[in-house]
Amino acid sequence: MNQLHVVALNEGVRRKKALWRPAGRSELESLVLAPWALRRRRDLLDVFDQLTPKIHDLTRALEEEVAKRPIARRLMTHPGVGVLTALAFELVIGTPERFGCGKQIASYVVVPTEESSGDRRRLGHISKQGNALLRFLLVEAAQVTVRSQPQWRSKFFHLAMRRGRKIAKVAMARKLAVHLYWMWRQGLDYGPLEKLGSHAGEPGNRHGVQ
Repeated sequence: MNQLHVVALNEGVRRKKALWRPAGRSELESLVLAPWALRRRRDLLDVFDQLTPKIHDLTRALEEEVAKRPIARRLMTHPGVGVLTALAFELVIGTPERFGCGKQIASYVVVPTEESSGDRRRLGHISKQGNALLRFLLVEAAQVTVRSQPQWRSKFFHLAMRRGRKIAKVAMARKLAVHLYWMWRQGLDYGPLEKLGSHAGEPGNRHGVQ
């Protein structure tokens, strides 16, 4: 899809998601291209048409599985979290009681590199440890949350200006992991969790921030 978008952009056509609607697809196919670009468009559309039904089948299977799982459905109330991220989080974590606090769950699933000296502890880029699939999904889901939630967007850009975009993405993924952990452990959807505050349930703050 990204490569086909590039083909369209090279011809001055910018349709974003509309490119995959019938009118957008017709416009894409009607573009007059040079011979090799024409072949590239044809090959990419062939792959797209082969993969799309398979993706739809897998998506339906995921939705059917999540429909049986109240925990995954609860996690999906968080902005940016879809069926795959919610299901992966539930299956990888297993039970939230394995972890004593949100910081432990964030370190377990995101695992940033750490540079410590004395009393200073500095978190950096994501390391190669932890569950690779869940880590990838959390980073991607957090970026969707950043785009849809003003508070997240503000925090992301503030961090990006100070530490760089890669580290800011890690921080947002950690924040999302902590949110999902407390939603699960406290039995709360996203809305009630936000009212209680992000530290609801932690020792000394069981009822959250009023």
